[in-house]
Amino acid sequence: MADDRLIVALDVPNIVQGLDLAGRLGGAVSFYKIGLGMLTGGGFALANELKQEHGKRIFLDMKLFDIGATVEAAVRGIAQYDLDFLTVHGDPQVVRAAAEGKSGTGLKILAVTVLTSLDRADLDANLIRAGDLSEITIERAARALEAGADGVICSPQEAAAIRALPQATGRLIVTPGVRPAGADLGDQKRVATPAQAIADGVDHIVVGRPVWRSSDPAAAARAIVAEMMSPQARVPNH
Repeated sequence: MADDRLIVALDVPNIVQGLDLAGRLGGAVSFYKIGLGMLTGGGFALANELKQEHGKRIFLDMKLFDIGATVEAAVRGIAQYDLDFLTVHGDPQVVRAAAEGKSGTGLKILAVTVLTSLDRADLDANLIRAGDLSEITIERAARALEAGADGVICSPQEAAAIRALPQATGRLIVTPGVRPAGADLGDQKRVATPAQAIADGVDHIVVGRPVWRSSDPAAAARAIVAEMMSPQARVPNH
């Protein structure tokens, strides 16, 4: 049986390739992430087919950011599709609007703290206040959770500190920036292994290229699950 703590990112161009990859993964994966890169390639249709026809869980990674009324309307529309996770930017006013939009549904709103591809130089270029990147990420997480987020997206480096926040009790931590031991880091700058992420209190890890670039994606997915279940993942997932 697949372990839904592993979310595989379907970072492929279109629905045809997405369905092909999902078919190759078969029962090895039960949870998929579909992001903006797939939106014009049939992302919503793929999400619905995987959910309704194949019984998969779906994480829609849209990272919504707009005025409150627009975010609320967008989330209300997405919530009709019975998907599982949706990302919005972690600004409190955005989170509050998203929480209102999904009200009464099972959709979980995950707040993006600081993108895992960013470092301090990137924050400087974006005119984000001075300070340690991890501290800013943790503070953004706390504010997003206070505003009503069901969980947060963060890098593995901040996971343990966010899990320790009082606001994080009973909330989800989902982390990209996870690479199996020996894998190429790609464009991620703040990474960890699957075992370390789970040990630090992460509920779900998101992995893309190390799975879909493999000659045997199902075997790659099973290997990641094995890492998550290894002795190094010393703290059981709550």
